[in-house]
Amino acid sequence: MAVESEGSRALDNVLNQDLKQFKNPQLARGLIQSIYALAPESANLMEVCGTHTVAIARNGIRGIMPQGTRLLSGPGCPVCVTANKDIDTVIALARIPEVTITTFGDMTRVPGSTSSLLAEKAAGRSIEIVYSPLDALKYAQDHPDRQVVFVGVGFETTTPLVSMAIKRAQALHLPNFTVFVAHKNMPGALEAIVADPSLEVNALILPGHVSTITGTACYQFLADEYGIPGVVTGFEPVDVLQGIAMLMRQLHEGRAEIEIAYTRGVRPEGNPVALAAIDEVFETVAATWRGLGPIPGSGYHIREKYRDYDAVERFHPQVEPTVEHKGCRCGDVLRGAMAPDQCPLFNKVCTPENPIGPCMVSSEGSCAAYYRYYR
Repeated sequence: MAVESEGSRALDNVLNQDLKQFKNPQLARGLIQSIYALAPESANLMEVCGTHTVAIARNGIRGIMPQGTRLLSGPGCPVCVTANKDIDTVIALARIPEVTITTFGDMTRVPGSTSSLLAEKAAGRSIEIVYSPLDALKYAQDHPDRQVVFVGVGFETTTPLVSMAIKRAQALHLPNFTVFVAHKNMPGALEAIVADPSLEVNALILPGHVSTITGTACYQFLADEYGIPGVVTGFEPVDVLQGIAMLMRQLHEGRAEIEIAYTRGVRPEGNPVALAAIDEVFETVAATWRGLGPIPGSGYHIREKYRDYDAVERFHPQVEPTVEHKGCRCGDVLRGAMAPDQCPLFNKVCTPENPIGPCMVSSEGSCAAYYRYYR
């Protein structure tokens, strides 16, 4: 009775809050009541999307969960999971005199072993921030005297766009455009996490953006082979609560299924056109994830038909030996083995102004979210 009374008081305290961060506070209260009613004594739920990480932190969702329910942040930030060696390779490409690196803004600040793209730009290297691979393609058209390398980083959401850029470059017979491919796909990383008994992940909040492309069949093994429930949900605060409530119901009923809460954006079959574009240009290979190590079939390599647009194959950069930053626990944060504020460097040596690891650089990084909303 004491535990029930304590739980009831905690629920009352949550329901009595303003909940102004939710567009529909009444719906939010109903979902919170369902979560409390269905929650097991303990449950570890992991979100594997950087946008979910930010939504959970910004809206205080972690703080309104029942006692015993932990929301863990996983490898959902594509910049964060990019291995140090890949960063070093991009820096080596930037040091080739005729090369201009085109990349998203977050990538410029990620530290490699001894430098960063931002530091290289300050040293006079040619580095341009773009907002899409098509911007990089246009830059190559406008600067025929430069060898333009686009840094392809991201999950299944951005990979089709890079596929289309490569196809477009071939159609234009563009001689000065290549891509450094560091794209990754999510299923292998999820298996690495749920198969690790030390992490004790009980359910997964599955990514919304990625799933618009992949659909849900790629996650079915989580339920079938590992007994792990998963729910694809959207990014509004109520979306996240709905996904958590659906996971709690599965745990309460002893079910393990892959469900879609984000029905306005995700279909079970995904986007066949985008998937076909990926498959035409890329083949899957092993890739190294920061914090998770090498994972078979989790990365992409440009197929032979389009190999002329592979930056590494064209330039063969001389990459310095990889050195990991001492004390940085970004890898453990990405596995969900520790919260960002448990890293000894967090908010001491490592801040957004002086990031030691990529989890503090990216706007979707767990450490950046904790720094902004929890410290």
